[in-house]
Amino acid sequence: MRTAARESNFPRQERRGIRHREEQPIASGQRFSQKPSGPSTRINSLIMAKRVRVIDADAAQLGVLELPEALRVAQEQGLDLVEVAPGADPPVCRIMDYGQYKYQQSKRQHEAKKNQKIVLLKEIKMRPRTEEHDFQFKLKHALEFVAEGNKVKVTIMFRGRELSHQDLGHKLMARFIEATQDFAQVEASPRMEGRMLSGVLAPKKNTGGQVAKAAPKAAPKADAKAEPKADVKADAKAGATATAATGAKAEATGTAAAEPTGSAGS
Repeated sequence: MRTAARESNFPRQERRGIRHREEQPIASGQRFSQKPSGPSTRINSLIMAKRVRVIDADAAQLGVLELPEALRVAQEQGLDLVEVAPGADPPVCRIMDYGQYKYQQSKRQHEAKKNQKIVLLKEIKMRPRTEEHDFQFKLKHALEFVAEGNKVKVTIMFRGRELSHQDLGHKLMARFIEATQDFAQVEASPRMEGRMLSGVLAPKKNTGGQVAKAAPKAAPKADAKAEPKADVKADAKAGATATAATGAKAEATGTAAAEPTGSAGS
């Protein structure tokens, strides 16, 4: 019974599916939405205009010619007839080596993509109570990012009861912006986004080579340690000179005292 019911329902389900497919409307222009598989630029026999304005390979105007005549001129020179301005009346065609033209065009596109500079968005995160050392460390990295031509997103994160002291975060953000104002400009003003205070800095023009010099350095500590050593060496050298001078003076005094005694004995 069940098998017979299934078999009897199967044609109905099939007809229902067919009817459902037939009821789907065909979008307007759907059949013609596919792009032609041929080249986007019409060349030689693909040109559909009857009369064209022809430009020679040496950029000389040949005037308006019939398409067969233009094709004959191009074939005599061993080149192609390329439609460069299809919207003109009549269309403008140029006699050239189409293969070399495509190669030069792709080469120019590759060079343009190679020389294109991609600007990245770097992010620096801090807390409202960030210590001085960490602040200088993050400031140094921000200046390096700006020197590379990248943008910097400065984020101050609040946790727990720190949300009740948002003024500390605003003060820290203002200090960070002031420290980078010679080399970066504010692209997006600082604003609260949930529990975070965020702002975006962008590099100023013609300052990329000077940013690296402005980064804070940790060299003064080494110099401060090196100065006492130099003073100790100088003091030791002066002490040795003074000791040698005292010994020489004492020796000269002893020699002068011994001379009268020798003469009395004689």
